[in-house]
Amino acid sequence: MQNSAPPSRPLYRERLSPSLWLLVTVALAGPMVSLIFVPVGSTVALIVGAAVSALLVIAFIAFTPVVSVTGSVLRAGRAHIDVSHLGDPVALTGEEARQARGPGLTAQGWHLIRGGIDGVVVVPNVDQDDPVSTWTISSRTPDRLAAAILAARP
Repeated sequence: MQNSAPPSRPLYRERLSPSLWLLVTVALAGPMVSLIFVPVGSTVALIVGAAVSALLVIAFIAFTPVVSVTGSVLRAGRAHIDVSHLGDPVALTGEEARQARGPGLTAQGWHLIRGGIDGVVVVPNVDQDDPVSTWTISSRTPDRLAAAILAARP
């Protein structure tokens, strides 16, 4: 039996990749590892150091979470929720976002917060059966994420 429903295209998709400074810092592990292999040989040390740097940078990029709104589902990393269970999203930047990520962060909420990403979207969970009260999600374009959540509602 064929699936007659066409695959829905994401309304919003963002990979919360690490900042350039974090990737440079991670890449510096390679030269440190290469120093360990200098007694074995300088060529071996250079190859191992370059491989460690490349593998760490690739791993940091590959394992970053993705935030997407596809159909009527909001996905933030491994978690997902139907947008019909969500209230009106609030897109925050600057001082308001810092407050939402820090002192204003609720203990009962679900959080996907990444350092180096200034914007935050806070979405209340209106499902009475769900113990999670809000979703707090980092985003480089919080206004677009909030608009996608609103557009995905039935």
